[in-house]
Amino acid sequence: MSRKTVALFLCLLLALPMTGALAEEPAVVVTDMYGREIALAAPAQRVVALTAADCEILCALGCGDALVGRGEYCDYPESILAVPVVQSGAETNIEEILALEPQVVLMGDMAQSRDQVDMLEQNGVKVVVSNAEDIAGTYTAIRMIGQLMGKDAEAEALIADMQATFDDIRAKSENTSKTVYFEVSPLEWGLWAAGKNTFMDELAGICGLTNAFADVEGWGEVSQEQVIARDPDYIVTTTLYYGEGPTPVEEVMSRAGWEGMKAIQSGRVYNADSNAVSRPGPRLKDAVLELYNFINGTDAEEPAA
Repeated sequence: MSRKTVALFLCLLLALPMTGALAEEPAVVVTDMYGREIALAAPAQRVVALTAADCEILCALGCGDALVGRGEYCDYPESILAVPVVQSGAETNIEEILALEPQVVLMGDMAQSRDQVDMLEQNGVKVVVSNAEDIAGTYTAIRMIGQLMGKDAEAEALIADMQATFDDIRAKSENTSKTVYFEVSPLEWGLWAAGKNTFMDELAGICGLTNAFADVEGWGEVSQEQVIARDPDYIVTTTLYYGEGPTPVEEVMSRAGWEGMKAIQSGRVYNADSNAVSRPGPRLKDAVLELYNFINGTDAEEPAA
């Protein structure tokens, strides 16, 4: 065997371990919204999602079949209602989750406890944290989940669709001095309003309105006197209606002492879908369309596919 042949043979031998090492490199590396790096050998195929928004994002990306478990508040789309429910939040049940044999658990935040995360990871389950607090953060969550599932193109298309709707509504909406009061807890339970740094506040701005409680951080308790004094042009309630008694709109319209307010006198009170308007997911697009149509007195527009 010539020296040239031997040298070529040795090069091939040296290359073989390198090829094997390259094959073992993770196909998916995701940085979650807490800056944690998660590596998978392939896009995830079995996922437990503990937050409703993450469930909605997964399904919007066409990954509903990968969902093997869901948190108790995950209720949309209807197709996921057949998926097993697991306890989440402070009462997260690790045994329930492990029994479903997921590759990945999507959590809303690390407040569920570091010990719970450690237990999952010690049992070979990857934990990915999403923590969207605004529309921009929602886009980040969509991209992250798209990457996790091998659906990068679908994620970008979903974001582009949302952005197009927001841009269209913003372009059609005249910035006015009119105000809107978002009531997230009804009178019987104690009034709470959506303030700044909430999705409702962002959607109001897109529609050319000012949040009547923009000076309140996040969700804040308010009084009837404060609402009456601020006299909003529009009232949006997110109270659920269970089919008995007055509707949420009728209840607001009939409140004693509220009859002189502009929103009451003009009948500009609207019952919004509380989940669509407050979850960091794709249905924020639907929520802004509904708000725009309410403000402008138009018939509901069919959301773009």
